[in-house]
Amino acid sequence: AAMKVGQLLSMEGGELLPAELTEVLSQLQNAAEPMPFSQLTQVLEASWGAGWDRHFQQFSFEPFAAASIGQVHRARSASGEQLAIKVQYPGIDRSVDSDVDNVASLLKWSGLLPKGMVIDPLLAEAKAQLHAEADYLLEKSWLEQYRDRLGLSEIHPGALIVPRCYPDLTTRKTLVMSYETGTSLNQLAGQPQSIRNQVVERLFSLFFKELFEFRMVQTDANFANFLFREDSHQLVLLDFGATRTFPKRIANAYRDLILGAIRNDREHIEAAISKIGFFQEQILPNQRKAVVDVFQQACEPFSFEGCYDFQGHRLASRIREAGMHLSTRENYWHTPPADALFLHRKLAGLYLLASRLGAC
Repeated sequence: AAMKVGQLLSMEGGELLPAELTEVLSQLQNAAEPMPFSQLTQVLEASWGAGWDRHFQQFSFEPFAAASIGQVHRARSASGEQLAIKVQYPGIDRSVDSDVDNVASLLKWSGLLPKGMVIDPLLAEAKAQLHAEADYLLEKSWLEQYRDRLGLSEIHPGALIVPRCYPDLTTRKTLVMSYETGTSLNQLAGQPQSIRNQVVERLFSLFFKELFEFRMVQTDANFANFLFREDSHQLVLLDFGATRTFPKRIANAYRDLILGAIRNDREHIEAAISKIGFFQEQILPNQRKAVVDVFQQACEPFSFEGCYDFQGHRLASRIREAGMHLSTRENYWHTPPADALFLHRKLAGLYLLASRLGAC
């Protein structure tokens, strides 16, 4: 859980936080160690009972992927289907609260976080999110909802693939899905510009559909959560643990924000920011103006005419610089609403992904 908090704060990119804090938190990105064999078999027996291997023709005890709260194994079902099985590390759900508190204490004592920054509400949200991610039955529900909704999607029909879930074998600690193939997005840098643009376009189209139609957003834009099939140009969506629902009023406020940015209407932008939940504390006029400036800059791709070069425009780093200006020169630290925190994390991740791929 401590690793997951670091991942949440580092936002998978390293361009939005001060360099010192990013260096510390980046060590938590891929530090998971596989479970020992005896521990793994204990988890599997607890989930499926004695003789659990009767469900499979083959089960690979060596994980092919490992993350902060679980690891993923390949298997072949008794009927011969290729499977990917997420197995949760023991005790994760019991340690979430204390681990989050410990990380928070370290961050506060380190002096890397501003003294005036109130993070307690965000820590409570981080705990709730981690408890939700530790429930694979809940993730199964998100996965099935995505399959149903994207099956009828008008976004490039058939272009988005969601694994099939196997409910009879899925428990709170094991999530059994179809094994999906594809290339990591990290390996697409050498692909033609049209392919890289297509991948990013589909991810942004999905994000808008999630927010404005589903009001259900998978808030983690980690590269590892997507695969690309070069033969069919399909995108595979892999992880749904960080899915979060958004109230209609928040979705509508973000719609107003984007429309205001497209029209270059600062009053419209300011009103939308207020609806989202900012400006609830004491704020001076110059600070309010600076906040609007940051939001307007963050919406730059939506108002740009023509091809927006994510890499060339250095958007993520410029947003960080604007935020640092707001905090240091304007002396304004504001704890964002929880909905905004998770939504901005997803959008920032998409911006960073687009920059890494050199999309336009």
